[in-house]
Amino acid sequence: MATVHLLQGRRWLGWYNTPGSYEIAKQYGQLANSRFWDGLFPGVNRDPAQLFGLDGKSGPRFLAAYSGSSINPSGHLAHLIARKARNETRAREIRSSRRSTLEHTVTTIDLSYSPKQTEHPRPQKSRLPLIALIPIAVSVAASVLCGLVADWWCCGSIAFGVLASGLACFVIGSGQLTFRHPAPAKGAPPGDGILLNEGDILVVRGDEGAVNALTRGRFCLTFTSQPRYENIGVCSVLLTIQFLIQLLLIPQGTLFGQLMFVVTLGVSWLYNAYLSALDKEDIQTDILLELMKLNKNSVQKFALGTRTAQVVFTLLSLDSPQPRKLLDELIPNDTPVWRRWKETIVRRLSEKKPLRFNEEDWKVPELSDSVDLLYQLFTDAEEAYKGWSADGRPSRSSSVKSTEK
Repeated sequence: MATVHLLQGRRWLGWYNTPGSYEIAKQYGQLANSRFWDGLFPGVNRDPAQLFGLDGKSGPRFLAAYSGSSINPSGHLAHLIARKARNETRAREIRSSRRSTLEHTVTTIDLSYSPKQTEHPRPQKSRLPLIALIPIAVSVAASVLCGLVADWWCCGSIAFGVLASGLACFVIGSGQLTFRHPAPAKGAPPGDGILLNEGDILVVRGDEGAVNALTRGRFCLTFTSQPRYENIGVCSVLLTIQFLIQLLLIPQGTLFGQLMFVVTLGVSWLYNAYLSALDKEDIQTDILLELMKLNKNSVQKFALGTRTAQVVFTLLSLDSPQPRKLLDELIPNDTPVWRRWKETIVRRLSEKKPLRFNEEDWKVPELSDSVDLLYQLFTDAEEAYKGWSADGRPSRSSSVKSTEK
């Protein structure tokens, strides 16, 4: 059931005798919202999107480069894009004279499209649901064979299982996958910012509406029967009746009929296990990338040697009007050496000067005991600058243009 809203045609192919009908009824019966349904299926009335795994995951912290706002945590969609960036194995290596034991990466994401406040993304095209024709054929054939040998107990039990499962899949699958996000404020500055994905940094560049959609948007399910979801309650009752009928009537059938019943459950279980093995978040991510019109040129990953190089590369990629605030967020160190380094970096960035340094920058009399450390920090920053300059998309404006081509 978790894939019924993600794959095209999946809702039409649930007509087979599936095992676990009572567990399915207990879980999805909780969607039905009234005193009557709460009595039949007790439990918390959950949001359909969270129940089907389309929402509910917390994303990494987001820091805006222009407005200075912070979202902690961000939403499920930010979790999906951060997960994709973390799993991306192809990264451009930025030359570095130092390497720490930890991996330091920067992933730039250029959003050239601002989706509407409400959109209906298309489920993924796939031939996988067609495999359901196998359990469907087995269930129908088993019911017919039981009828041919006059085993009406097993024939009726299998047929009712096919009917209950098919109706449940059809009704639950009738929910429309919907994308929603709050409208950005009028006159808002660019939405550029960073997602702090554990040790990795995601630089998100684009209009406020586009970034807002990624950090605060969500997938939800829209049903014609909401907010009570009576039709889902009825299907849950049918699945419960299926469980009771098969529990009581299958023992009354012949050995042949019982064998046919077990065969239908076995084949259906294999198909359900196959669907369960699919990574639902990968499918959701593909839907999100299509919705946001992101392609392989929109997402670039860079690997740097040290944390300081990673942070400098991030600041260069953002071109933030207030780099000191971001710098303090990313590197909270506040010793005299770090203050000297930060002041020099921020001054160069504010004045739009190249990050190239000489002895005057690190040979400071009052920091004579830390000359080596300061030299290493400035070297990291200069190497990050060289790597950023060599990139074909060093700035926000040029990156957005290259995405639009």
